[in-house]
Amino acid sequence: MLSPFPGMNPYLENPELWSEVHHRLITAIADAIEPQLGIEYRVAIEKRTYLGDIEDSVLVEIPDVAVTTKTKASTQNKTTTATLPAQGESVTVKLPVPEEKKEAYLEIREVATGYVVTTIEVLSPTNKRTGKGRDAYEEKRRDVLSSPTHLVEIDLLRAGKPMQILSEIPKTDYRILVARGNRRPLAEVFGFNLQQEIPQFLLPLKSGDNEPLVDLQSLLAQVYERARFYLAIDYNVEPVPQLQDDHKVWADTLLKEKGLRS
Repeated sequence: MLSPFPGMNPYLENPELWSEVHHRLITAIADAIEPQLGIEYRVAIEKRTYLGDIEDSVLVEIPDVAVTTKTKASTQNKTTTATLPAQGESVTVKLPVPEEKKEAYLEIREVATGYVVTTIEVLSPTNKRTGKGRDAYEEKRRDVLSSPTHLVEIDLLRAGKPMQILSEIPKTDYRILVARGNRRPLAEVFGFNLQQEIPQFLLPLKSGDNEPLVDLQSLLAQVYERARFYLAIDYNVEPVPQLQDDHKVWADTLLKEKGLRS
């Protein structure tokens, strides 16, 4: 079944699905561009690892403690009263334990030297909110932008704070940044909204080499079908995060026309 949306499917932004979407999309991009690259290049899937913030952590129970309460009955009022644990006794508590976070990204490398020609990043929710995930990505972003390596930054998430650029541009739901190492500080931004198809772009390589055309729209459609996300999505409920009011009306009409919402 095809995705009902002409461009980005906002239901895929749900945190419960995004990790799988991200993993599958990164792999799909790598598989799509590999046949278009000359033999002097290879595509590597890399991972950035860091400890997440407390808000992203899981709560784990401490197993080797006891919970003790005592009750006392009164013959006059027949009420039950809980008392504090006796001295030396303990109660069970839960602690926030930071999770190890792993974020995949792509590198186009020159085989002969191992030099990273292009880095491709697909942003995650942790990259777009204050915390260690954003800090880790911003550090990586600064390193790439201060080098000759090209950067492709794909933002398919409406929520959160977009990554910094210095120019004023129209606000859009999504955007793709293509920052060529030989043109910085200038870069291209492809902004698009929910109602629009995801624009195609050329993947920057070394000067003079044929640059692959990245059709992100087709790749996302393949991910949607192969992962059978249509079986995991209930289009009768609002997506997470919710749409703006004007987008809600448009999406409601679209989904009803396609028979996916009653």
